[in-house]
Amino acid sequence: MAEELVHKRILIKLSGEALAGTREFGLDANVLHFIANEIESLKKAKADVAIVVGGGNIFRGVQGLKSGIDRTTGDHMGMLATTINALALQDSLERHGIDTRVQSAIRMEQVVEPYIRRRAIRHLEKNRVVIFASGTGNPYFSTDTAAALRAMEIEADILIKATKVDGVYDKDPLKFKDAKKYDHLSYIDVLNKGLGVMDSTATSLCMDNSLPIVVMNLNEAGALLRLISGEKVGTKVCSPESMTK
Repeated sequence: MAEELVHKRILIKLSGEALAGTREFGLDANVLHFIANEIESLKKAKADVAIVVGGGNIFRGVQGLKSGIDRTTGDHMGMLATTINALALQDSLERHGIDTRVQSAIRMEQVVEPYIRRRAIRHLEKNRVVIFASGTGNPYFSTDTAAALRAMEIEADILIKATKVDGVYDKDPLKFKDAKKYDHLSYIDVLNKGLGVMDSTATSLCMDNSLPIVVMNLNEAGALLRLISGEKVGTKVCSPESMTK
């Protein structure tokens, strides 16, 4: 089936909130199990899978500002939160028999590997799922930007942002019944309209390197496999000339 895949090497961005499921805080075991099942189907299709996880279900750097925590310190705390999520996801994947490695942008060798690009690519070549933790390792940069950066570094075909909605809308579809879904958007449209697909730094990075982004519903069973097999799923963000491809 490998030759049938339109997108052979992918990077999936998972938010910390997605891992919390219906909870306000922490991790939902059912969500982790569901994600592991979805990733297992991708591996059976011979896809190379890398994942960047957020940490918003545990701590966000900007939240710390409200408590008087220095922004840089708060961002470092958020990076540690992403590592907790990465370890939880690794455990769930390995319970499904999927060989997995966690690489962190902050060195903590007793827990996870340090991020080394060549080693990450080698893991992918050996059919391992690579989970990137700790963002970029720098304060003031989001995990969206980390996802765009890592996707470029491992030469991914596409960046998939898995969310709780089935694409990008002109307004919140959970609040407005007349919200319009976009099938395609250009990078410039996303930036000019402030649609919040990803932060502006991540979107600009993808635009400068012609890396397509697809925003899709994480909770739709089988959607990831359909997407990498060539079906139209969610909303695609790309250059205008690539919209019909």
